Amino acid sequence: MRQSKKPNDLIFPSLTERINRLYDAYLMDLDGTTLLGDTLVPDAEMVIKTLRNQGKRVVFLSNNTTSRAASYAAQLTLLGIPTKNDDVINSSMVLINFLNNNIPQGRLLVIGEDALIRDLEENGFYVTDSESNVDVVIASFDRTFTYHKLQTAFDAIQNGARFFATNNDKYRPLKNSGQPDAGAIIAAIEACTGKPCEVIVGKPSRHTIDYLTSTILGSDCDCIIVGDRLETDIQMGINASIESALVLTGATNLDQAKRSEIKPTYIINSISNLLPDEIV
Repeated sequence: MRQSKKPNDLIFPSLTERINRLYDAYLMDLDGTTLLGDTLVPDAEMVIKTLRNQGKRVVFLSNNTTSRAASYAAQLTLLGIPTKNDDVINSSMVLINFLNNNIPQGRLLVIGEDALIRDLEENGFYVTDSESNVDVVIASFDRTFTYHKLQTAFDAIQNGARFFATNNDKYRPLKNSGQPDAGAIIAAIEACTGKPCEVIVGKPSRHTIDYLTSTILGSDCDCIIVGDRLETDIQMGINASIESALVLTGATNLDQAKRSEIKPTYIINSISNLLPDEIV
């Protein structure tokens, strides 16, 4: 991915009415940026279709492992944004790539939901409910998290298992609400084991950046990452030296953005502000 032509400086950007340039590719976060729960953010359909009509690549990125990439693609298509499976990357896919390179066919204890477990099993990993003979404990977004699961993760790590996670999001934005995410589960496991999570593969990690560069985007692609979280979406842009746009439709409001040391290239109200004046 091509490095930003205007990197973040010491002055925090003010609210931008409209980004008056186009990029080759748009790395679009899903929850809080394109979607709020099961509905589209206002104008999302128009924006995505307009960018595609301009010949721009739109790739959807998500740290959420409770839906498979194909399910996200089907959901977006049903909501009016025709999307191929290859246009969606989630942290399950990045995790599988990382595990294949480091612990191929490993034995995993997964604190996560069925979509993640199916993705792992279909890619040759053995998922167990037992704390015995476990290579890695995987923590992820899990709405079925119980004390029993915490106990099993504790026991597996005490028995020598390594500790990885798909992402560290604190919560998933919903319309007027939210859901505790993987960050809360990581914190619970770290608190009882005293062992910090060794690897987190989702945004903003280098693992996601490398996966995108090697599978979808070339190293010279002029792209921008668009998201609602400073600590994941915007930090990934900073880590990859690419431009970024923070939207205010999800987890971050303007006051929070101004107080943060994580500085995006742009702050915009929503993805509708991505389109330059001449193509609106």
